[in-house]
Amino acid sequence: MKKNILFGVVCVALLTATSCSDFLDVQPEGDARDNAYFLNDQQAIDAVDGLYERFHQEAMYGRELFWEQGAANDIVWGKTRDFPTLATFKYTGDESPLRTVFETMYKVISRSNWVIDQLVDKEKTTALTEIENRSLGEAYFTRGWAHFLMAYRYGTDKQGVPFVRYEDFVNGYDNSIPPQQASVIDNYKLIIEDMENAKKRLPRFEDYDDKDLGRAHQAAAIAFQVKVYAYWAMWDETKWDEVIKLVDELETTYNRGLADTFDELFSSDFSKYWGKEYLWTIPGTGGSTGGGSEFPGVILENKGWGIYNGWGQIKPTYDIYAEMLKDGKENDRLKRSILEYGQKFLFFGEEREFYSASDIESGSQINKYMEPFGYANATTEGYVNANGDWPTARVNFPIIRFAEMMLFRAEAYLMKNQPDKAWKDLNRIHVRACGLSLPSPATMEQLYHERRCELAFEFTDHLFDLKRWHHSSNAEIKALAEKELNARPLVRHYKNRGMVDTNGDGKPDAIDYTHKVEFYTDYTDKTSYKDCFIVFPYPSNQIINSNGQLKQNIYE
Repeated sequence: MKKNILFGVVCVALLTATSCSDFLDVQPEGDARDNAYFLNDQQAIDAVDGLYERFHQEAMYGRELFWEQGAANDIVWGKTRDFPTLATFKYTGDESPLRTVFETMYKVISRSNWVIDQLVDKEKTTALTEIENRSLGEAYFTRGWAHFLMAYRYGTDKQGVPFVRYEDFVNGYDNSIPPQQASVIDNYKLIIEDMENAKKRLPRFEDYDDKDLGRAHQAAAIAFQVKVYAYWAMWDETKWDEVIKLVDELETTYNRGLADTFDELFSSDFSKYWGKEYLWTIPGTGGSTGGGSEFPGVILENKGWGIYNGWGQIKPTYDIYAEMLKDGKENDRLKRSILEYGQKFLFFGEEREFYSASDIESGSQINKYMEPFGYANATTEGYVNANGDWPTARVNFPIIRFAEMMLFRAEAYLMKNQPDKAWKDLNRIHVRACGLSLPSPATMEQLYHERRCELAFEFTDHLFDLKRWHHSSNAEIKALAEKELNARPLVRHYKNRGMVDTNGDGKPDAIDYTHKVEFYTDYTDKTSYKDCFIVFPYPSNQIINSNGQLKQNIYE
């Protein structure tokens, strides 16, 4: 069975720019005019920029990947959605966010494949320029990144996900349907190879000019390798050794470490963007260009109290608030991560007390990305996109930061029964947030707490942490994961929410706390978690179009 892969790249006028929305579509759509491409450095830059663009869209790190987190216990959706199965483990595979991410990532894989194939072929006869060599490294990086998002979300030790490398075909890719790998371990091996090839071609972060900051670099490729090995360790615990080795390399060879304060990680100050904790992000510039992730606007109170077009779509639970509160009400992570009722904050230059007046109430709002909204002229001065239909902000939106690498290393040491070494990493992270040391030696309960609180509301995939821990051979972390996976989220609700007039001037000036706070749970139809839920089912149209070549993930 053959299919015609679209090779076009968004932003590249010289290529056929139409796309199949279905990576297993068997209908021909026309070939890219590759004989007229990669003739100069700018064409290589344009091709790679088109690969990054797919990750920056709403369909990926804007919000679509985050809906899945509704099945964990840290967020609730602020509005009713037509895919409730993502929060109840009653997956179908056809939920619109799953389908969209699936299609988008296979487009990235296909287009990265094409860039790699073209530049590798060119290199056989002509030395690549410095830019072309870097672009080849970036294409290996984006292919590995997209492949990774597919692999762990759909692949198991029993069957992997579809993948093919165009450069492996001696006479050029024959347009056949990508074969489903026998195991996700086979996918992980290929992702590790891609990131290794990326590292060989990419510069170090410090070698980039200011205009190219935010492009893939060597340490980012290693960081993805760490994450791949940590997930691979679900099926082969010897891979924890690789995690330790690579995190050590990031710390020593690449000088990665923790930022001095938790706050600076989410600052709009460009001088703090590229600190020692940075590994990989979606950089947001705010302003009229609208660069970056729209997530800061997605989580903002719906209609932004009449000032800005927030969307109010994803809100914290009381559960994650209570987990962070264990470290004291004044700890930096709690204050910086969650706005609760009555908490003071700046919004477009005005000091306000937080309350929610819209949609499904949870008693709080995510606060990590709010700093750019605090400036008096946030839109005119470029801190926030003036276009509320694309509510991006000036924030370096984290995908992987070094704190997560330390948490993986701590987990590796715990899995290797070396709690004293694990404590060193966990304690460094905890002291920065809370100012106090953790009891020693380290425990899995400490790891669970630190990882959950440190990375809350970031795209590190807390839900999959729970899923892989539920699969763990360690009884302590397995029990903690099982408890959260089977819990219903708890939220706070004020019966008479909103502002009231306390001084008689006819203007609301204070939050009404006179009515009792109620706590309640949602997702009452959430099914009990089973290990088979560790992956999603494939979209049904992909199964149909594969003509039997793609095997569905079975829940039993």
